[in-house]
Amino acid sequence: MGVITYDFEVTSPIPPARLFKALVLEGDKVYPKAAPHAIKSVELQEDGKLGSIVKINFVEGLPFQYVKHKIEGHDKDNFSYNYSLIEGGPLGDKIEKISYENKFVAAADGESVCRSLMKFYTVGDYVITEDEIKAHIGRTEGVYKAIETYLLANPHVCN
Repeated sequence: MGVITYDFEVTSPIPPARLFKALVLEGDKVYPKAAPHAIKSVELQEDGKLGSIVKINFVEGLPFQYVKHKIEGHDKDNFSYNYSLIEGGPLGDKIEKISYENKFVAAADGESVCRSLMKFYTVGDYVITEDEIKAHIGRTEGVYKAIETYLLANPHVCN
């Protein structure tokens, strides 16, 4: 098994506390409303604490039916959230899991930056390509931007 690490950042006009609340604390409600073209439903298995499983079901016609995330930690006070993609989606037979360490920090004028460290755990001697990583980041950013757009259009949500 190999481990490939990749850092990326996404900026947003949404303040960190609100963005964290929408993406992490109320994601099961927000995701399907913000991205109905992609996300059918979100199921929180267990209580949402350490070790809980989050299953995101996608609409028909997308390349993946679902993904499962395992919550590995979150800190409401510091707006950080760690989880691993453990089943479904892009994993297939070449990637065992993808771990994420996300932190939402304040930026200029009330905006925020999401800093993400991703670790791709590959199976055997498989080497993930830069194009595969970029494609995965593109899908992740697509959902992120859909939620941002939803929050901007609905200022009462997640305040």
